Amino acid sequence: MTGLRAWFDGRSLREKRLLLVMVGLAALTIVWAGIVRPVRDGLSSARERHADAVVRFAETERAVDAIHGAGRRVPLTGTPADALRAQAESAGFVLATLDEQSGGRVHATIQAARPAALSRWLARLESGGLLVESATWRDNGDGSVAADLTVRARTS
Repeated sequence: MTGLRAWFDGRSLREKRLLLVMVGLAALTIVWAGIVRPVRDGLSSARERHADAVVRFAETERAVDAIHGAGRRVPLTGTPADALRAQAESAGFVLATLDEQSGGRVHATIQAARPAALSRWLARLESGGLLVESATWRDNGDGSVAADLTVRARTS
């Protein structure tokens, strides 16, 4: 250590300042590369893993709820037309036409709906006591679809 001190004392003032700046920058670089970056990368990785775990947990909960709900059959209250109208209104869909047909079937049309929302609503109809016999979608060209549906009441 005394050899290093003697060597440093033998330098000019300008060299001493440059050496001190160099040592400071080296220490800063070591702290940055050895501590700050690894900790930041680790936190970022932990956030990503946490977000993925939250998504997987929600998907698992939804699947478990679907399994538990699969055995429950809600009886249909009222006519199929009334039930379809009520479920469409609660989901925010406007039925352009609603015609009762023979055999307990109901024909309905929707002029404009978002495809994802419409598919989720059609999937929920069964839990409400209605079965979708046919569904025809047409693209409206503006990101929405028109739907032509035939539903009936579930018999069992």
